[in-house]
Amino acid sequence: MKKNHYALIILGSGPAGLSAGLYAARARIDHLLIEKGAAGGQVLLTDWVDNYPGFPDGLSGFELIEKMEAQARRFGLNTLTANVVSTDLSQTTKSLTLEDGSQLTCQALIICTGARPQRLEVPGEIELTGKGVSYCATCDAPFYRDMHVAVVGGGNTAVQEAGHLTKFASRVTLIHRRDTLRATKIVQEKAFANKKIDFIWNSQVTGIEGEKGVERIQLRDNDGHETTLAVDGIFILIGVIPNSEMLPLALLKAEYGGFIPTDNETRTAIPGVMAAGDIRSKEMRQIVNAAGEGATAVLAAEQYLNHLTL
Repeated sequence: MKKNHYALIILGSGPAGLSAGLYAARARIDHLLIEKGAAGGQVLLTDWVDNYPGFPDGLSGFELIEKMEAQARRFGLNTLTANVVSTDLSQTTKSLTLEDGSQLTCQALIICTGARPQRLEVPGEIELTGKGVSYCATCDAPFYRDMHVAVVGGGNTAVQEAGHLTKFASRVTLIHRRDTLRATKIVQEKAFANKKIDFIWNSQVTGIEGEKGVERIQLRDNDGHETTLAVDGIFILIGVIPNSEMLPLALLKAEYGGFIPTDNETRTAIPGVMAAGDIRSKEMRQIVNAAGEGATAVLAAEQYLNHLTL
């Protein structure tokens, strides 16, 4: 580490963080991007990305992140691999404490720590992630044309995504652990009217199996009866968890368990602190809008820093 104070610190190295890093480096802002491990975030778990503009043939999640990182480094991206365990954002100068006890300070901070999908925590889930196990129907639905897929969940996201999947899949089976859905009535009505959606009630997935990809799932109902369902893919849509453990959530006026609300320019409730990507409180979480928010956040940070020097 060359120094401990920067004009701007970017926390997180997914698409939002790398986009912010690119814009900060090109603007010659005194910056540091802190990455906990390998750059990429959830994108690294994506086997194939088919909907990012500029790549008509698609590319793997790893390749996309590799290109994003290389582009930012070409302009002098400054990075540090470290784990931030706490942050003090109550003063004009923000302070970040690392796992080794050292501290970094900055005038402006962009939070790009992302979110992670809520997992079922069943055998086969991790091993087959990206090989038939998905957490985003908007991202992966086109890969399942004329196939049978399962959706796990009962809220608005799961039920709406089940409907979206019917545009591609031949059959969608929605599995819910209760006997009624949690989705709003109008969303439920659309799903019940869709002839391509079947329902399995009062049941939970206990295992996901397959050789090179998902081939079947194991189910157990509330009475303990076990069955096997042959499917080509499974979409687990039971919620996402924000990576916000190191943040002062009350000061940031966090919502829904830790997601951070911002204005249209990514500014949070704390002056000089922006949030971009999946950590933001929003409906749509896609690579393309995360990248756009990262760029927007740097422009907002630059305005803030210029105001401080007036």
